[in-house]
Amino acid sequence: MRMFLSLVFATALAAATMTADTVPATGGDIEITMIRHASVQIEQAGKVIQVDPVGRGDYSNAKPADLILVTDIHDDNLDPDQIGKVRKPGAPVVMPAAVATQAGSKIPAPTTATANGETKTVAGVSIVAVPMYNVRRGPKPGELYHPKGRGNGYIVTLGGKRIYFAGDTECTPEMKALKDIAVAFVPINMPYTMTPAEAADCIKAFQPKIVYPYRYEGQKGDEAFLKAALRGTEIEVRGQ
Repeated sequence: MRMFLSLVFATALAAATMTADTVPATGGDIEITMIRHASVQIEQAGKVIQVDPVGRGDYSNAKPADLILVTDIHDDNLDPDQIGKVRKPGAPVVMPAAVATQAGSKIPAPTTATANGETKTVAGVSIVAVPMYNVRRGPKPGELYHPKGRGNGYIVTLGGKRIYFAGDTECTPEMKALKDIAVAFVPINMPYTMTPAEAADCIKAFQPKIVYPYRYEGQKGDEAFLKAALRGTEIEVRGQ
């Protein structure tokens, strides 16, 4: 069902690479380009990070990656062919063990398997793997869309700024406990993650400076609802 819905979205909506936003940082601005759904390009001081690069996005203006992050096993996160297209020779790919198992030799070395809670430095970038999972939502009773321990959200630090990619997750205790997040990418992709209201409550708990709703297909009503729910706070909401 999830693959079917993804294909419907892919055919119904035109993918477009947006103009990069900037966030001031030590050593040069961080440039953030929302590509599509879960796919994001980050660049700072000449270093390019591609997050969940998937071929349904428009990569015509994308830059080759020095580092690639993959969050989970689903086809809106994991696309070995697209990884090969955007990856510089020798660029490492960071992924959960479940992704490494599923992809196998389709993603050649160097790769780094990272478990929930681990901190590693890869390609000169500090990376924290944050648990991403459903608390209560799933396809049927007793089953969750994203079980705890399978996928990773990530915090990367560039130019002294901590940037958080939540991945496909509901509002978890681990997310609420985050500190010093400059930019957060938070999902509002129902039924798999959170409603805008749930996301807003979670965002208020960990207080990022800037938040991007993502992992949805650009429904302006959802984006507007999130902005309204965060009105009166100091959190800036930037849209797709």
